[in-house]
Amino acid sequence: MTMVYLAMTALALVSVVATALVVLVRRDRRRQATGPDAGRIEAAATREFRDARRQAHGYQHFSDAGGSISALRDRDSRT
Repeated sequence: MTMVYLAMTALALVSVVATALVVLVRRDRRRQATGPDAGRIEAAATREFRDARRQAHGYQHFSDAGGSISALRDRDSRT
C-alpha cells in the first residue's frame, strides 16, 4: 500500500514538472524572432519607447509653474 502512495506522489510530481516545462517551452518559442528583420524592428521600437518615456518625464519634470528652477537644481545635483 505504501508503494502505491509513493508511485502516485512521484507521478504527480512528474506531471507538475512536465506541465511547467511545456509552458516554458511554448513561451520561448513565441519569443523567438520570426524573420531577419524582427531583431532590427524590436531594437528600434525599444529605442523609440525609451526616448518617448524620457521625453515625457522631461515634460512632466519641467511643467511645474514655479518649480522649473528647482527641477534644474535637482537634475544637476544628481550628477
